[in-house]
Amino acid sequence: MNKKYLSIAETLFAIIGLTFFSGGFSVGANLGTNPPLPGIIPPIVLSLIRYFVWIVSTLLIGLRWKHSLAVASKDIWLWILTTLILQSYIWSDFSDMTYLGGREIWQMTSFGLYLASRFSLKEQVQLLAITFGIGALTSAFFALAGPSIGQHSWDHPGAWKGIYDYKNTLGSMMVIGSLSYFLLPIQNLKTPIRKKIGLLLKLTGIAISLAIVLLSTSKTSLIVYFLLVGILIFYGKYRWQGKLTVIYLDITVLFLGCFGTVILTNWINILTNLGKDYTMSGRTLMWEVMLMRIEDRPWLGYGRGAFWMKGTKYPIEVGNAVTSSFIAPHGHNGFLDLVLDIGLIGLVLFLISFTIAFFRSLKRAYAVESSPDLWPLAFLLFLAMNNMMESYLLRLANIYWVLYIAVALSVDKGKSVRELNYIKEVDNLKKYQKEKVPI
Repeated sequence: MNKKYLSIAETLFAIIGLTFFSGGFSVGANLGTNPPLPGIIPPIVLSLIRYFVWIVSTLLIGLRWKHSLAVASKDIWLWILTTLILQSYIWSDFSDMTYLGGREIWQMTSFGLYLASRFSLKEQVQLLAITFGIGALTSAFFALAGPSIGQHSWDHPGAWKGIYDYKNTLGSMMVIGSLSYFLLPIQNLKTPIRKKIGLLLKLTGIAISLAIVLLSTSKTSLIVYFLLVGILIFYGKYRWQGKLTVIYLDITVLFLGCFGTVILTNWINILTNLGKDYTMSGRTLMWEVMLMRIEDRPWLGYGRGAFWMKGTKYPIEVGNAVTSSFIAPHGHNGFLDLVLDIGLIGLVLFLISFTIAFFRSLKRAYAVESSPDLWPLAFLLFLAMNNMMESYLLRLANIYWVLYIAVALSVDKGKSVRELNYIKEVDNLKKYQKEKVPI
């Protein structure tokens, strides 16, 4: 097959995969109802898409196994963590369900590694811009032309959810989309006309994404968006190198971003409940119960997804801390949910992997040559901040874990390319020596 057509085919495949893991095929679904409403796309079709993405990405990794292995070796802690997650069925009270749920980890891991090994950071940003540009336009279409599908009804009347399953999901996806447009490179476009068109598309993408975040009424997404844009402007303008104080500044920015997300998301409730029992819409009450349950199984947790499994007592127990009629679907904090899944050992492994990726992203950001070099830092900050109030790490098959794998393995990708070139040179030398006819 012609390389040009093969490249187009892989680009389309990557967009399909990103759309699937972002929940873009969940048109009409609503996780905010009890029980959750299914989408208009039949489950059998979703399963076919799921296995298509999984099988094809695995095959493509296998075809480029040397390069894929070189890229995968960039974060050994990530693979130890992945092994722990996959083995968590052993101590789960619902071992069969946790074991079957491990397929989601395989799917996310395969596709994330494929993205990291096949596409550069610039190409990843472009793919995300295309994917969430399509997601924004189709979400607007369903919200306006089919409000019974694209908007919430009784649970959050008028709030947009678009093609996704919930308003917060739409808001979160549009934050990622807006960041990708914000970092979309246009400076290398050859002609002034192309640069103007590129700038227009970039600004349009940012404006539409931001407008949809507002229409989703997701406060967390809106706060995270403005905090991230401010941080990226800061890093883009100030690029010190080799100063120890910068490290402390960077860590401060990370923690202030996470703290600011919590405070700014709930600032109205904080001001109106001074001196009263302020609980962040019941979140702190839920977290208290979750922390008590973590004490029961601190080291390895309950197994991935087991704590919130349908039929267990824990979702009811956590929900009853807020109101007697509430069954909690998750803990509204990705880090606490991670501990419930795989314990403090799992949290430590994740934090080691995250810290390595974070400092690599800082190194890349301070030596930035083009805007996509800021993408790893932008996403890691987004991931940390967004998981302060929502559960966006290991829950279900999701885009967040896919992109975390892709970013963690791509941020130091330059070295792996050199290693790949070395491997090619060695292979060529061996081939030459084998084919050389002795005189």
